[in-house]
Amino acid sequence: MSLPEKAFPVSWDQFHRDARALAWRLAGLGREFRAIVCITRGGLVPAAIISRELNIRLIETVCIASYHDYDTQGQMNVLKGITESLKENGGEGVLVVDDLTDTGKTAAEVRTMLPNAHFACVYAKPKGVPTIDTFVTEVSQDTWIYFPWDMGFTYQEPIAKGSRG
Repeated sequence: MSLPEKAFPVSWDQFHRDARALAWRLAGLGREFRAIVCITRGGLVPAAIISRELNIRLIETVCIASYHDYDTQGQMNVLKGITESLKENGGEGVLVVDDLTDTGKTAAEVRTMLPNAHFACVYAKPKGVPTIDTFVTEVSQDTWIYFPWDMGFTYQEPIAKGSRG
């Protein structure tokens, strides 16, 4: 599979640094979160990092499938909902974590379940920014982010094509 023109490959080290940067931003809010709800699967890794950094022990998942063939988003399919106790008061005191907000559709779906929760993600695209509260890095809408759990080592074509050395 060739990379799109605007590919943004993220290494494990970079993702860890960015997830910790998100934890720093969240800590700076001065709020105590009673639980994390991570949007699977992408939210699992940043939720683990943030839970450690902010000492949040209660972690829940909401399982939503929207990318059914990896590169195109389809209909939202909620595979597993959220524990009823976390929905109390609209999710007040709950931190929702994901790796990326792309179109904002997934975050909007979860926001209907937890309207008073705080939504955070590591990376954001312009269409998704209005659906979240805190993020670290914004990338253009036409950039495809390759997360470390999706990658292997391969040759990368130079940005300025036509010269290989």
